[in-house]
Formats: sequence, C-alpha cells, structure tokens
Amino acid sequence: MDWPSVRFENVAWTSRFEGLMPASRRQRRATPDTYSVAHVPHIAEVPVSLAGDVAGDLDDAQRSLSVFDAGGGGEVAPFVSVLLRSESAASSQIENLTSSARALAEAEIGEGDRANASAILGNVRAMRAAIDLAGALDEAAILAMHAALLRQDLGHEAGAWRSQPVWIGGTAHHPSGAAFVPPLAEHVPGLIADLVSFMDRDDLPPLALAALAHAQFETIHPFTDGNGRIGRALLHAILLNTGAARHVTVPISAGLLAARDEYFAALTAYREGDVEPILRSVAEAARAGVLVGRHLVSRLREVREEWDARLTVRSDATVRRVADLLLRQPVVTARLVIDTCEVSAPTAQTALRSLGEAAVLVDSTGRSRGRVYRSPEVLDALDSYAEAIGRRVG
Repeated sequence: MDWPSVRFENVAWTSRFEGLMPASRRQRRATPDTYSVAHVPHIAEVPVSLAGDVAGDLDDAQRSLSVFDAGGGGEVAPFVSVLLRSESAASSQIENLTSSARALAEAEIGEGDRANASAILGNVRAMRAAIDLAGALDEAAILAMHAALLRQDLGHEAGAWRSQPVWIGGTAHHPSGAAFVPPLAEHVPGLIADLVSFMDRDDLPPLALAALAHAQFETIHPFTDGNGRIGRALLHAILLNTGAARHVTVPISAGLLAARDEYFAALTAYREGDVEPILRSVAEAARAGVLVGRHLVSRLREVREEWDARLTVRSDATVRRVADLLLRQPVVTARLVIDTCEVSAPTAQTALRSLGEAAVLVDSTGRSRGRVYRSPEVLDALDSYAEAIGRRVG
C-alpha cells in the first residue's frame, strides 16, 4: 500500500525555551544552530488498499476481539473496571511506569502516596475519558483525555497542545542525535484536525483505522508528555466509536507490551511509509490481549467462587455485594462501602468483619479508626497478570 512517508527539514534552533539549553558556555558553543524536524503529511484522504493477507490478519484479530467483547453482557461484565485498570497499567508500563496492584488500588481511593501509582491512576482517568468521549472523537475530546491524564502533573500543561519542540531519544538539551523529532508545534493543530477527519472514515476495518490513527497520533506527538498513553487510549476510543468493541476495554496494550521492540519498530516503519508492521502489530496485540484478558477474568472468577464457598454460612446480601465490589476495587474503606453499596455504617462494618473472618479481606493499617482493607487474592491475581506480561517482554 502506498502511504506517504514523513519528510524532514532543517530549521533554526533557538534558545528561547527555558531549561532546554545546556548550562555551560562550552556546551552552548557546541550546540548546533539547526536541527532536523519531521514534516508530517496529512492522511485524511489517503487511499487505503489492504493486501489480502494483511486484511485477513486484521479480520482474524477483529473476530477474536469481538468474541471476547461479546462476553461483556455476562461472562466479562463483572470485570469491566478491572480490565480497564489493567489496560491502563499495561499502557503505562510501555512508558516504564510500573506499580503494584495494591499501590494503584490505594491511590484510586485516595490512600498511599506513591508517585508511579498516581501517574498510572492518571492513565486510568484518561482511559475512562476516552470511553466516555468515544462517540465524539474531535480535538476537544483528545484534549479532555490529556487533561484527565495529567490533571495532577504540574510539570506539564494538561489539556493543551504543545507550544515547544519535543523529541524522542538523544539528550535533554538539544534534538541533535534524537531518534525522532516530531513536527513543529505550529503545525500540530492542523495535523490533529486532519487526524480527526481521518478517524471519521468508514471505508476501513476498525482495527486498521485504529492502528493507523494511533501511529499518526504518535508521529504528530501533540503534547509535551503523555503522548503514548493518550495515543493508546485513542485506539480504544476508535474501536468503541466504530462498534468494534461495545462492552470492555480489551487489554491491547498488554499485547503491545509483550512485543514492545516490534511495536516501536512498527511506529518507525510507519513514518517511513510502510504501514504493514503497525497493522500487524496491533492485530497481534489484540489477539494477545484477548488471551491475557481471558486468563485474568478466569482467575478472578475462580477467586469469587472460592469466596462463595467460604461465605456460605455467614453471608448475606450486603456481604456478597461487597465481595463483588472487591473484584472491581480490591482496596476499600468502610466509607467506600457505605457510599458504593448504599448501606449504613453498622451494616458496612458488619460486612467487612464477615469478609475478614472468611479471610477474604485483611486490614492494611492496624488502626482502630480509618481502616483500609485489601483483598490479597485479587491483588495477587493482578500482580501475577502484570508479571506474566513482564516475562514475555523479557
């Protein structure tokens, strides 16, 4: 398929961007006066003709994704939230942001103070925003995703296109030696508008549309930070917008993480005009994501069934509702139970006590007040899932 490649042009380097220039006089003298920046083509109206084997690969991956997603009405429905959180964590891991399941769950309810967990929680917010905004994918939606991602990051302007140069690799002082220098900031709004038009096309298979839009977004690199995570959230939003996914966030980033080097190489090939690698990379990631998603759902269902066996004698409706909550949020407080399950404080405390006696919950604090409870079995399942992906990466 004939796809336009990125061209490069030399532009003057200026030191007006505070903090980017090296400090010493000798380093300043050695800094080049120009640098090579990408000139990214518009793609909204580029004809797309997929080779038969590539189209077949995408169709096979789409069927796998659709079968898993169809379980959202029953088999997978109780685990929608945990799949979204797991996908967000895998997407963050591609950016070398890792956190234990416990730290992430604690951060989600305002407990703990670990920086990586808070950053990953931002990606959970961005993914939820992507799902909520999937029906209207425009510039405002993309900015809203970014605002959700970096809401608590004071080092970057959340929800705004970048106004300065960025680059991938090399040094922090100058883009010379960088692996890739995205387009000038002044070109970002027009390129994003073109991308929005491309995402509105209906002549491409959903996975192909999502893969190409994702690769174009990463090439534009419209933000100073968070481009990878927003780009993968956008991939999911496109699948929802096209109807290719309706119920769950299939852990595609887990599949990309499992073949991270190939994924990055596919993005490079895309910029050179070769789109087949990114199409195949996303197709394989969808299949791999379905496999790990099924495994995670199966393990969590086993955990829930084991709880039912332990809770037979002492359980009541509230205890079971709290047990279901733990699959979505494996770290809870009495206040969270009161608000989520809409029960009184004594009823919540009784349920938590029953779950503790059945070894479903343990107290993380040892305090008499303001206790935080966790489910070791759910957290172990989530950590095992992350470790399994890590082993595949290695």
